[in-house]
Amino acid sequence: MRKRMQHKGLLALIIGFIFSICLPSVTGFAQDIEEIRGSVLRLHILANSDSKEDQALKLAVRDRILELDYSLFDSAHSVPEAKAAAQAQLEQIEAAAEEEIRRQGYDYPVRAEVRKMYFPTREYEGFTLPAGEYEALRLTIGSGEGKNWWCVLYPPLCLPAAESGETLDSILTPEQRELVEGGKKVQVKFAAVEWIESLRNWFQEDG
Repeated sequence: MRKRMQHKGLLALIIGFIFSICLPSVTGFAQDIEEIRGSVLRLHILANSDSKEDQALKLAVRDRILELDYSLFDSAHSVPEAKAAAQAQLEQIEAAAEEEIRRQGYDYPVRAEVRKMYFPTREYEGFTLPAGEYEALRLTIGSGEGKNWWCVLYPPLCLPAAESGETLDSILTPEQRELVEGGKKVQVKFAAVEWIESLRNWFQEDG
């Protein structure tokens, strides 16, 4: 416990120092970043391994899960609603993934869960999501030791669900849209955020 408290104190000092140097207008920037994180529900699929076969299986499971988007999230108008819909349909999601895995000739188990998890900074279809913790629907195939695949379930930016209408632009403020679509200066800020968040994540895992 004492070690954990020391870690937390050191982390707070380091983060405060980095923010004061690297990120002017810290309060507004941090608030916008946090609101961006809270505006999306992500899909995260972990393959059994990095073998060619397991990576192909991961994509087949992805396609099967994305087919469910219409029925799962068509009535969701917020992240809490999308999260609740995913939570309520975990058995259906797992069953669909298992069916596809069997259809592809494998017998790996699969686990679906809704959880908050750390993501590094990621670029996606013309915008960038900053590093940090996000709500996510996570599917782990087999041992889950392979490369992952991710997208944004809500707002529905994964294809084919992206055809449903609502976009990330429609739920962000102009300032937040400028951040996720931003240029070199914003990317520098996001790099600082990623460093801070990866450090925070490391301390949490270590503690």
